[in-house]
Amino acid sequence: MVENVKTPATITSLHGSNRLSKRGATAAHSNGDIEQRKKDHIEIILSGKARHEHGSGFSEIGFVHNALPELNIGDIDISTQFLGKTLKLPYLASSMTGGPDQGGIINRNIAEAAQAMGFAMGVGSQRIALGGGSGHGLDREVRRIAPDIALYANLGAVQLVQGMSVDDCRRAVDAISADALILHLNPLQEVLQLGGDVNWKGVLHAIENACRLIGVPVIAKEVGAGISVDVARRLQGAGISAIDVAGTGGSSWAAVEGLRRADAQGQSLGEVFRNWGLPTAECLNAVHLAFPEMPLIASGGIADGLDGAKAIRFGASLVGQAGALLGAATLGPEQVMAHVAEWEKALRIVCFCTASQNLVELRKAPLRSVSDDP
Repeated sequence: MVENVKTPATITSLHGSNRLSKRGATAAHSNGDIEQRKKDHIEIILSGKARHEHGSGFSEIGFVHNALPELNIGDIDISTQFLGKTLKLPYLASSMTGGPDQGGIINRNIAEAAQAMGFAMGVGSQRIALGGGSGHGLDREVRRIAPDIALYANLGAVQLVQGMSVDDCRRAVDAISADALILHLNPLQEVLQLGGDVNWKGVLHAIENACRLIGVPVIAKEVGAGISVDVARRLQGAGISAIDVAGTGGSSWAAVEGLRRADAQGQSLGEVFRNWGLPTAECLNAVHLAFPEMPLIASGGIADGLDGAKAIRFGASLVGQAGALLGAATLGPEQVMAHVAEWEKALRIVCFCTASQNLVELRKAPLRSVSDDP
């Protein structure tokens, strides 16, 4: 059984014993250290040096072209329902974080664009804000700017067994008047991060308590390594309301943490695990087939609206972008709107060229394999 495999010596040497790891994590998890880590993350993602070397899997799939669509493209309806809220388009600005200067700017720019265009927004981790540090724009200003959007709070699931309480989850939701709470799952990132949280015992039970007690829907999200059918089954049993499969194809958080390390071993392990995980298309399709009623978000290597259309065809209710949107989000709301407008246009073109009047019909559009094309 995989669960009984002993921890490799290389990983143990990175983190020490459980007791020492916890003590090291305490030092590494001061607000100042976390803020610096967030700054590092955003700089590395923007540099493009931490991408998965393999794609999301969507490039191997194509739609069958319809040369006689009998549609007016202006009449196509791409609105969607997600967790009880109507969105004008099935787009999610996925959770992003930054340092104390950039974080607030990014959140304000996305919130303004989301309000204007009617898409959903997930904020970055609220851990620093809950700890009494700067909110980085993660306060009621986000809701003031975007009173009508679907807005999702965000915390790390492992923190629920590292001292974070259900009351903290409620505080995160209340701080931005969120419609749901994202609990992100990032074991690979944590185990490669200096001082990361490597004791994940009891996380599923803690997620179950949060789902039962916090009073808003809970979304489980990976950060780029994918969610398997087995994990989705356990999450569904715990009461999760939706799953963001967040597979490979975009940013590799193993590579990100490797690039942050000063030691040769940490850097090497970041490269060893750069491409670890399940491609987004693969896990999305598998989880949707296993749990067709579960609301799903597809993120991880979604390059454009064509990829988004393929994700919707494979069962996604929403399609998320983070790294692909980050550059625009650092510039201004106009740049965010331009980026999302191009994404939306591509989605509409796919609907038009598959004779899909709406997203329900798009989910039935015929597909073809393009993996063998010259």
